[in-house]
Amino acid sequence: MAADLSQIVKAYDVRGVVPDQWDESLAELFGAAFAQVTGAAAIVVGHDMRPSSPGLSRAFARGATARGVDVTEIGLCSTDQLYYASGALDLPGAMFTASHNPAQYNGIKMCRAGAAPVGQDTGLAEIRALVEKWSDEGAPGPAAAPGTVTRRDTLEDYAAHLRSLVDLTSIRPLKVVVDAGNGMGGHTVPTVLAGLPVELVPMYFELDGTFPNHEANPLDPKNLVDLQERVREEGADLGLAFDGDADRCFVVDGRGEPVSPSAITALVASRELARNGGRGTVIHNLITSWSVPEVVRENGGTPVRTRVGHSFIKAEMATTGAIFGGEHSAHYYFKDFWNADTGMLAALHVLAALGGQDGPLSGLVDRYDRYVGSGEINSTVDDQADRLAAIRAAYEGREGVVLDELDGLTVTNSDWWFNVRPSNTEPLLRLNAEARDEPTMNKIRDEALAIIRA
Repeated sequence: MAADLSQIVKAYDVRGVVPDQWDESLAELFGAAFAQVTGAAAIVVGHDMRPSSPGLSRAFARGATARGVDVTEIGLCSTDQLYYASGALDLPGAMFTASHNPAQYNGIKMCRAGAAPVGQDTGLAEIRALVEKWSDEGAPGPAAAPGTVTRRDTLEDYAAHLRSLVDLTSIRPLKVVVDAGNGMGGHTVPTVLAGLPVELVPMYFELDGTFPNHEANPLDPKNLVDLQERVREEGADLGLAFDGDADRCFVVDGRGEPVSPSAITALVASRELARNGGRGTVIHNLITSWSVPEVVRENGGTPVRTRVGHSFIKAEMATTGAIFGGEHSAHYYFKDFWNADTGMLAALHVLAALGGQDGPLSGLVDRYDRYVGSGEINSTVDDQADRLAAIRAAYEGREGVVLDELDGLTVTNSDWWFNVRPSNTEPLLRLNAEARDEPTMNKIRDEALAIIRA
């Protein structure tokens, strides 16, 4: 019987529980299918620190080499290090990680040569169809000449490339606490920051895919608590928190207060626009703050609003030639990084901006943090479409209110906006709200939640 991949093949990656939902035999078929769909003569493969990652990665490589494809294995790496390898070596790539999901999960993030995304509309649907077919009928016979496997360490080259994109030569000494969450940041941060005037205070740098200290998901405020306390204790200039595969970076200021990813997006956008002579397109998803397009325009750039999700952002960056893109979830995309996302490069921009002046980070980001946001609030619902329809009915026709459906439903007024999006993977609706002041934000947030949870 063909494997049912509907639960593990998402909009832009593969993700599920190992071995319940997928295992090394399926990983091998994914490797063969990836080889066939990309048509590549060679690919690059990397993996995170999860217990199941090395075996799944090797199985994927076996599937690819059986189709005659040469495989470069870069071993333990962050997701953005895999994107670096795909870009620098000009090879399609596969990264084995489930990002911030619990230990029993694993997944594959795939890209074409130059880190171009593979999503449902750009190859993932075809890969899924082949894996389902082959799991039923058996994989095709091996190629006449199997591919080879070579190992290559890309960490030093990845770090050097990142440092080449940000001028850190004249920054003042900084004390930085980094919470790697037992994820891949513990592998990459020491090398990236080596040689900089930075006193590094490491937290949870031991690679451990069982996540013994806290979830490697800095988007959840409870996972920032340890970092916030340590920043205050150390009198540090800032704190950085990375997710499990270290492609996302969250920032905490010297007071231990989280800095919104929208403020970081605006700050980095202003710096990237300055690097490009005050011209360029900047992508932002529809959940980011109103401050992002404002700052982009103030610095001579053109903001472009898009839906949530890295494959959509990367596609829009390629279409528009954008120099930078940011998401509310702390994914940051750079033209000079093959349009791929790298939280590490965003962190270097923050260090450069902070170290290039004498004030604290809180004062620096104030100019980029202009509105009051709710953060993302998830609600479990029985019927996503029914609740979205109820919100539409409640706000449609109200004076001064505009509705759009670029991604879920966005309701906008001159003083506030909110967006409600269904999760692709769970029976959830995700609410984000923002307003010009806190009482207004609280009011509109609670109004929307009352309808969602009715």
